[in-house]
Amino acid sequence: MTDSPYQQALDYLYSFIDYETMHQPRDAARFDIRRMQELLERLGNPQLEAKTVHVAGTKGKGSVAAMVASVLTAAGYKTGLYTSPHLTDIRERFRIDGEFISEGGIVELTDRLKPEVTAVNERAAFGVLTTFEIMTALCFFYFAQQKVDFQVVEVGLGGRLDATNVLQPEVCVITTIDLDHTDVLGDSLAQIASEKAGIIKPGAIAVSSPQTGEVDAVIEQACRNKGVELIRVGKDVTWRGLGFEGDRQLIEVKGRLAAYNIASPLLGSYQQPNTATAVAALEALVERGYKISRQHIIGGIERVSWPGRFQVLRKKPLIIADGAHNPAAVRQLKLSLANYLKGFEGGKGGKLFNRTILVIGASADKDIAGIASELHLLFNEVIVTRSRHPRAMEPGCIAAEFGKYGLEARITETVSQALSKALSAAGEKDLVCITGSLFVVGEAVEQLSRG
Repeated sequence: MTDSPYQQALDYLYSFIDYETMHQPRDAARFDIRRMQELLERLGNPQLEAKTVHVAGTKGKGSVAAMVASVLTAAGYKTGLYTSPHLTDIRERFRIDGEFISEGGIVELTDRLKPEVTAVNERAAFGVLTTFEIMTALCFFYFAQQKVDFQVVEVGLGGRLDATNVLQPEVCVITTIDLDHTDVLGDSLAQIASEKAGIIKPGAIAVSSPQTGEVDAVIEQACRNKGVELIRVGKDVTWRGLGFEGDRQLIEVKGRLAAYNIASPLLGSYQQPNTATAVAALEALVERGYKISRQHIIGGIERVSWPGRFQVLRKKPLIIADGAHNPAAVRQLKLSLANYLKGFEGGKGGKLFNRTILVIGASADKDIAGIASELHLLFNEVIVTRSRHPRAMEPGCIAAEFGKYGLEARITETVSQALSKALSAAGEKDLVCITGSLFVVGEAVEQLSRG
């Protein structure tokens, strides 16, 4: 039986160098944006067809991008959203007004790109194209073909050398920066900030989430060098959390143009500054003359969908999935648990639950020692696992880190096995938290949604 045309297209896309699946450190010297520019020129520079919001950062960039795109759609603009990685389906990466690209669309566009990819790779003047670069070009070509008004584009890795950094954006957004991907971006916050600030272009407006002093200084200098206005969230645009109402988080944002009371479906505490950042970016577009009302901003954010980020999957037992994959993100997960579950504390969950169960898997390049040090006090039981992703960490390595704190973790080889053990152990008054990797969370969301 032959593979479907769709599967053949996927096999083609994944037949190139795919840094998302590779264990070894990624060498910054291999990232040469000139080959991406060469490919796009052969395609007629589709990336320049739509107005663009470009989003970089360590934490929250996907959430901010999703909120901005949802509001632009609410305002009547045909809006493309490009994000990575995907939770369960590659088509999630390519959305227009919330709808995934069709399988047929992937096939058609891949066939269109093949001869141009071959031409660039045969010349190989700047190295050969990677899977992410080809998918990024496919996305830009798709958005141009569909004549979107706006494209909201999330950076894949870093900024300066990223395949997406071929745009002329209206607004450049840099969400909170922390240590991650240090093998490529540098091992200091200032170095990483310099890479992220590489997306700032003359003629754009820059928006920055709250940053440490050294990061803020790097971004400010980059804006000064490019003659770009900088809007700082936390100073120019502020927010405060107002608690929860049902399955909504109430957030008040005071922008430069208006105030907004938003009932967000995104429940993590970290979504408060992310929401303020999205509002700041949207107000910048308003100042540029785009027709986006206060109600569009409120309504668009209230309709956003962004699974896998502090997502409540079930109520009895309470199952929460959050793709926290480094110590900083795990600290935000702890804060979110404390805010969402009033009375939830250290010491294995306090009085709220009979039992607290952690299901965790991580990618091989992550700081699992730091993650374990943040989480070990909160849970009675730990079940370690691995996703199907080639870069998944061995479960035994994760178990060893929790063992240092006297927690004997149960080891499983698949997310399905881990969920089965967790659900067998959990009663109606228990908590199951799934975290450590967006890939683990994606598999859990996929399985639990099937019932």
